Amino acid sequence: MTGSHRLCVAPMMDWTDRHCRYFLRQVSSEAFLYTEMITSGALLHGDVGRHLAFSVEEHPVGAQLGGSEPVELSRCARLVESYGYDEINLNIGCPSERVQRGAFGACLMAEPELVADCVRAMREAVGIPVTVKHRLGIDKIESFDFVSKFVEEISKAGCSTFIVHARNAVLKGLSPKENREVPPLKYEYVYRLKAQFPSLEFVLNGGIATKQQMQTQDSRTDGVMLGRVAYHDPWLIADRGKSRAQVVQAMIPYASKQKNLRHVARHMLGLYHGHPRARLWRRLLSDAARLSQNDPALLLEALEAVESAAAKETPDERRAEAPQQIQVGQ
Repeated sequence: MTGSHRLCVAPMMDWTDRHCRYFLRQVSSEAFLYTEMITSGALLHGDVGRHLAFSVEEHPVGAQLGGSEPVELSRCARLVESYGYDEINLNIGCPSERVQRGAFGACLMAEPELVADCVRAMREAVGIPVTVKHRLGIDKIESFDFVSKFVEEISKAGCSTFIVHARNAVLKGLSPKENREVPPLKYEYVYRLKAQFPSLEFVLNGGIATKQQMQTQDSRTDGVMLGRVAYHDPWLIADRGKSRAQVVQAMIPYASKQKNLRHVARHMLGLYHGHPRARLWRRLLSDAARLSQNDPALLLEALEAVESAAAKETPDERRAEAPQQIQVGQ
């Protein structure tokens, strides 16, 4: 199963672990999901199972790798394929100083030939697709020609899908969070890439926070990728006709097989975002005493409390509980 890139959820460090992805799959049957970034060193010298094990229900799912050594990445690609992933995504977008010290991430946009070598080595090692997630430029390099030449070079190595965070990466002076918000969005560059390379697939990432924005951008590109907004408000990507209650009920058997309920419940806190009783839901799922009991019945109890309380609310109470709009970068 390769899956479609019409709707993707971004790789997010410390967030999109296997429990998060399983939960998001219950919300959306179509979204293409990604692991957190896994560095080549961590995979080659660490606990492979801890990094790559996942549930078959997560498909379609891709593993995002971080690295800059073609031979190492080819070995990692084989491991990823052996675990049954649908895709390998190479991170050429992370601007953090730690990643720069490892000589990979966004700084590699300045070395398209090396990125092409990495992509080529992985493609020769595996039979699943190899995609790239990148920025538009680095620091003060603002020209469209820069990203155009980058895409052209990488496509020659056999990459046909590019996930474009439509901002520059500022390598010095901005934190990773600021890099998701401060550099201006330039969606028109992504549109121009699609026009210049019509046979390639371009997925737009950055600043998309509403269904209307998703639909607008989806009509001009090959797909959209949502980041933190999909984590904080997962109902934004929900299947038509599905209920939150169905999602909770589907999570109970899964949670009962896990060693620590907290590791599952923390990813579910945003399920009722926008709902009149969202605050009650978050409070119940954050109850330290109940979580320490590791009893997945807590999910069902929280569901019943929220649904029954919402049914009894007056219009004035609903207005009082109305949530504030989420402001997040991606």
